[in-house]
Amino acid sequence: MNSSVLNEASIAVQIRRAAQSDLAAIMAFDERSNKDANPEYWQAMFRRYGDDQGKQLFLVCEHGPEIVGFIIGEVRDWEFGSSPCGWVFALGVRPDIRLGGVATRMYREMCDFFRRAGVNKVRAMVARQDNDFHSFFRSQGMMAGPYVQLEKDL
Repeated sequence: MNSSVLNEASIAVQIRRAAQSDLAAIMAFDERSNKDANPEYWQAMFRRYGDDQGKQLFLVCEHGPEIVGFIIGEVRDWEFGSSPCGWVFALGVRPDIRLGGVATRMYREMCDFFRRAGVNKVRAMVARQDNDFHSFFRSQGMMAGPYVQLEKDL
């Protein structure tokens, strides 16, 4: 595959539930992005979100035989008395096909899962400096929510 930017109509993909055998591919391109391979983290993520428990979903996106993206989310309802809502908290697309519509398609699939679970709102937490994620989520119609994150060094 060449590294040119692909548009949404030009790439045929399949989105499906993640399998244990997908983790090596996910770790490989996550390592390219984060410069840190963390097999224990991904094994734990799969154990928690790879099982079909009705409120969690771990999806991968395939282009031919290759994993080119992933998204993880869950329905939560415990934060500060908020109504149940969907949370997207992990999203990755292989760098050579970003801007090809893969993230949008996975995000839509996740939102459909949230709707089927009975929620009507989706949230994500994004680092201030992560302009790519800010741009992506805003392009999907997301905007600032009703909560402000606070923290303190210990």
